[in-house]
Amino acid sequence: MATSMMTSLPQFTGLRPKLSPVKCMVGAQPMRRRGNGRLSVRCDFIGSSTNLIMVASTSLMLFAGRFGLAPSANRKATAGLKLENRDSGLQTGDPAGFTLADTLACGTVGHIIGVGVVLGLKNLGAI
Repeated sequence: MATSMMTSLPQFTGLRPKLSPVKCMVGAQPMRRRGNGRLSVRCDFIGSSTNLIMVASTSLMLFAGRFGLAPSANRKATAGLKLENRDSGLQTGDPAGFTLADTLACGTVGHIIGVGVVLGLKNLGAI
């Protein structure tokens, strides 16, 4: 039973959308417009689940890099995934040799992990 109905999808040619008819299958929900062409943003409080996930994942990755559980500029990974010390030539005042490049790299990887967790949980409907 392939009956179709007419719905309208927004097509943008400027600041305001123009609605044009497009055929779609029965069972598909038409898009609903909210507002008057304006974007809306919802901001949660600082203790939201998304914020806690991002802080935890970034902190854990920085902890792993700082205390030698992850590769860094002064610890390279071998083929067997063992960490070996080496002199990178980077100046640091940290006793463990954690550099600015390590901080930026570990923070970036922590954010990537956090975004993956947040998007996965939102897809499952958990948050």
